Amino acid sequence: MGERCCAAVVRVLVLQAAWALSGGQVRYSVPEEAKAGTVVGRLAQDLGLEAGEAEARRLRLVAPGRRASVEVSGASGALLVSSRLDREELCGKSAPCALRLEVLLERPLRVFHVQLEVTDINDNAPVFPAARKNLSLSENSPPGFPFPLEGASDADIGANAQLTYTLSPSEHFSLDLQKSNDGNIEPELVLTKSLDRETIPVHRLVLTATDGGRPSLTGTMELVIYVLDSNDNRPQFNPSVYKVQLPESAEVGTLLTRVNATDADEGLNSELTYTVTNFIPPRGKDVISINPNTGEILLTGALDFEEGKVFNFRIEASDKGTPPLSGHCKVVLEVVDVNDNAPEVWVTSLSVPVPEDASLGTVVALLSVSDRDSGENGRVRCWVWPASPFGLEATFAGSYSLVLREALDRERVSEYEVEVRAEDGGAPALRASRGLRVPVSDVNDNAPLFAQAVYTVLARENNAAGAELARLWARDPDEAANGRVSYSVWDGGLGVGGGGGAAGSSSSFGGGWRPASSYVSVDAESGRLWALQPLDYEELQVLQFEVRAVDAGEPPLSGNATVQLFVLDENDNAPALLPPAGSAAEAGGVAAAAEAAVALAGAGSESGTLWAWAAWGAPAGQVVAKIRAVDADSGYNAWLRYELWEPRGKGPFRVGLYSGEVSTARALDEADGPRQRLLIVVRDHGEPARSATATLSVSLLEAAEAALAAGSSSSSSSLAAVSRSAAGVELGAGAASAATNVWLVVAICAVSSLFLLAVVLYGASRWAPRAAVLSAPGPTTLVCASEVGSWSYSQRHSRSLCVADGAAKSDLMVFSPNFPPPPTAPAAKDAQPEPSALLDTVKPLRTRFVPVISEKAQSILAYGSWQLGRRCGACEAAEQRTVSLQAQERVRVGDSAPVRRRARL
Repeated sequence: MGERCCAAVVRVLVLQAAWALSGGQVRYSVPEEAKAGTVVGRLAQDLGLEAGEAEARRLRLVAPGRRASVEVSGASGALLVSSRLDREELCGKSAPCALRLEVLLERPLRVFHVQLEVTDINDNAPVFPAARKNLSLSENSPPGFPFPLEGASDADIGANAQLTYTLSPSEHFSLDLQKSNDGNIEPELVLTKSLDRETIPVHRLVLTATDGGRPSLTGTMELVIYVLDSNDNRPQFNPSVYKVQLPESAEVGTLLTRVNATDADEGLNSELTYTVTNFIPPRGKDVISINPNTGEILLTGALDFEEGKVFNFRIEASDKGTPPLSGHCKVVLEVVDVNDNAPEVWVTSLSVPVPEDASLGTVVALLSVSDRDSGENGRVRCWVWPASPFGLEATFAGSYSLVLREALDRERVSEYEVEVRAEDGGAPALRASRGLRVPVSDVNDNAPLFAQAVYTVLARENNAAGAELARLWARDPDEAANGRVSYSVWDGGLGVGGGGGAAGSSSSFGGGWRPASSYVSVDAESGRLWALQPLDYEELQVLQFEVRAVDAGEPPLSGNATVQLFVLDENDNAPALLPPAGSAAEAGGVAAAAEAAVALAGAGSESGTLWAWAAWGAPAGQVVAKIRAVDADSGYNAWLRYELWEPRGKGPFRVGLYSGEVSTARALDEADGPRQRLLIVVRDHGEPARSATATLSVSLLEAAEAALAAGSSSSSSSLAAVSRSAAGVELGAGAASAATNVWLVVAICAVSSLFLLAVVLYGASRWAPRAAVLSAPGPTTLVCASEVGSWSYSQRHSRSLCVADGAAKSDLMVFSPNFPPPPTAPAAKDAQPEPSALLDTVKPLRTRFVPVISEKAQSILAYGSWQLGRRCGACEAAEQRTVSLQAQERVRVGDSAPVRRRARL
């Protein structure tokens, strides 16, 4: 503690001594750039003030004439730096730099002088007059040529202001330092190597000045040395080759490129003009032009990739120096393809027409496809439309074959319109097409086909020869000769269905078979069916044959059609009277006449007159005769009616309108005379009607004479009457009363009649012909008689049996196969067909009865013989009913042999 007190005392003493020595001034030293708040010195303490006294006496600083950079702290009395101190600003280059300050102290007021020295620090770098120095030097300047430079200055003083200079490295320049008279160092720039402006047109160097401070500060100046030009360089293009790609669709006036040549020289030596000196190919002159000043190359003509893909141009650039120098470059123009060309399709070979039987894979055409574009634009895809029946096959690049993929049918499609389409791979894609017309040639693969398999033709008989019956038509879808059809009647296996002959005819059916070509003919070209001769229904009712249609192809094909020709009946036949039953004609075998025999007790024919006998006293309705007639026609044309023409009025006889039976209209008496002549007209129902006339002579006799006449003239009739009586057929009632002489006649005739009857019966039992049924296949004509008359009925493919006599008639129809088989043996050429051959060959079924006469029967013959004549009609009817029943039984059991029965009286 004592030591501290001693130190303080000593310090006070020292300050007092110093104060005394200085005459009351205080000196402080502070470096420049001291921070604000830095304590410069303890001013209050140095002035000998006690603690707190400086604040009490208001110690403060007064800086006359300038801004003070220091201040006095009122609390501590210390001298503080209040703002930046810059020695160079305060004193410049003066040394030392001292600031004089006045300090006021009140109570009492006293003034103190304070000297503040600001010491220098190296805070200022050397500074050149300019940061950049531009120099110009000809490139022809020799080495060693000096260039004086201005030196730098430093605001500091002393060692901090001592400068040294350095130059940035350069092979062309160096720095030479010269000391001036005032002791300053002056730098000089010296050329050490020749300059080349084209190599280095501007040299940039840095001159650095360094002061002697610690640490040292530097200043720099940039030296820009421009090398002045001389025309010693040619213009140069960079690059030397310009490659330009331009689409062929580019418009005229498009900028291709801008060529640029550089001349290392400058000024007029570097001013260039451009020209085109060479065009490859030569037509490139019309493609481009160049601006001589700017070097812009413009498109002056249209481009076409397909005509030229590459153009080469040589460009020349010339300067304006003396002498002028020039340089060259090459411009390569590549034309870029665009999809501006559609594919092209060419037909190199076409093989048409194509046969419709061509095999699959047959080459129809060869095609060539190309696209002038390239790349994807030139890649072509091809196809065929429609997709069938043809297709495309690629043979090699750009070549295709049009081949057959499906079978052809000319009759379905005779010609194809084929379109070959091509599409390239550009965007957008372009298309092209080529149309082909492919006709299909015909082969004979279709047979003629008739419109109908069966033709039904109706033709009236008695047509004119050469009349057209029908027109046949066969279609052949082939063409030309393959579709040209010719018609012909095919005779193979064909037959003619003939009609039956007249009643009683015994001709065989074999004579009716004739080739169809003898009746009809067909036109080979038109198919018209002609009749070669008039047709006769009675000869021919149906004709079936085949017509063949043959084409002219190779090999020929044919088709058949069946023609069924039906002959329609005309009323061209008049009724024909049949001979009486039991006549020579009937015995000769006219079978058809037998079923319609005249049921007369005794009938004869003399000079075309029919004879009959009737007894006086015969009651009304007694049948005395029957007129038999037949009409070769059929249907209504064969339906007959009978009319009594003479005598007219109320005569003793009448004729059944449709039966032809001649019966008594009333009871006969002697007043009617011994003989009656009747004229009967037989008329059919055709249009116009045809007729025949029969004359019947009826003799009126006594009952016994009539019986004898009937017995002598026709024993067969008497036997038939007896047979019918024995079969249970009732006879009509006798006369109401018989005269006495009748018994006498009976007694006289009884013996003779008995003998005669016995002889006749014996002969009849020995020589009576057997009943026969003849039939033949084929179409028939049914001739029958019923209670409405005799008429003819025609039905195809049938066999007919008919009973012609009797009051109660019935028809029986038996059907046969459609067409008759051909005859087993040909008919003799000289054989003349009987009339029955023109009609159906249906033989009447007739049964002969062989009676056995008992003794009881003989005893009554004397009485019964005279009544045979008047009962013959009823007996004949009974016989016919019996025959009809027998025929029905025969057909039912299928027995083809004649039915023979024995009847007993």
